[in-house]
Amino acid sequence: MVRLGMGFVLKHNAFTQLDDPTKTQRQADRFAKLDWTKILTRYGRLVNPLLRKELACYRVRWFVDQAEYATDLLFKSPSALSGLYQKLLQFAALTFTPKDILGFLGRKWDRRFDGDVQTEVKTDRLLGTRIKQRMTRNWLKMYDKFGHILRVETVINRPKEFSVFRSRFHRDGTTSPGYFPMNKDVGSLVHYQEQALACNRRYLDALSIVDDPAPAYQQLRQLTEPKRVADRSSAGFNLARREDVRLFVAVLDGDHIARGFRNKDIRAALFGNAVPASRQQSAAVGRLVKRLHNRQLVAKIPRTRRWRITEAGRHLLSLAVKHYGQTWPELAAA
Repeated sequence: MVRLGMGFVLKHNAFTQLDDPTKTQRQADRFAKLDWTKILTRYGRLVNPLLRKELACYRVRWFVDQAEYATDLLFKSPSALSGLYQKLLQFAALTFTPKDILGFLGRKWDRRFDGDVQTEVKTDRLLGTRIKQRMTRNWLKMYDKFGHILRVETVINRPKEFSVFRSRFHRDGTTSPGYFPMNKDVGSLVHYQEQALACNRRYLDALSIVDDPAPAYQQLRQLTEPKRVADRSSAGFNLARREDVRLFVAVLDGDHIARGFRNKDIRAALFGNAVPASRQQSAAVGRLVKRLHNRQLVAKIPRTRRWRITEAGRHLLSLAVKHYGQTWPELAAA
């Protein structure tokens, strides 16, 4: 950045000011794409002279032991962040379920899952309060830095929890492309970057409903009022109706964060797995999803039968579920 004449203010390991954030991000994105095998081998030969002589005939492999990827949100002043940060901490600690945490970290909930999912809030840190939400040996952290920066950070120690599109090398010398667990080779740093950034964004999207300055009731009108699409009227939703709120909860389920949802996923949440699937139930769920789609709250994943919730949908449906629980707690508890 100095060589390119890019202005910045660096404090410890965070930027508190950038003259050109877009250009700076482009430079940061180059890190994972460097030829790390060549770079590390050069440094390795300086540290261990045997690599230049006696061990020169052997191929050296370099691995990633731990990868951390942070996303920083810079606020204008400590006062702008302090109150919001306490609400974010409370929301993340009390609202995010194990399913949500697995979803943020790119994994679908499975009852055969044999591992720990934990939430830990630490308040006795010198730098401030931190929340860590862990799945086995991978985790997400959120903390405030210097009072100006909200940092969300993904730490990957166990890459095989993530499936990425890559070529798998077989012992007979052949390769096969497909979705396979991410490996520890330094050549996978690009995959580490993509997966960790996606985790950070999913986490921030889920937190985006906290302390929105826009009036909640005005936003919820989008759900309750009918909408006309292609000369056809699409009915609104009733925010006091338990069945409609159950639909919102099903769409927001943590299992669907990474891969989206199918008709049968919502059908199971609304009608239960014990009831044999029927065309009427499938059609009913299809109509409900269509009503959400007409309001741009869900979007079709191309070339699949899956749907994903949009950023606006996650915000609005979460707000509706929260409003239902606060306004009619006796109905929500029933």
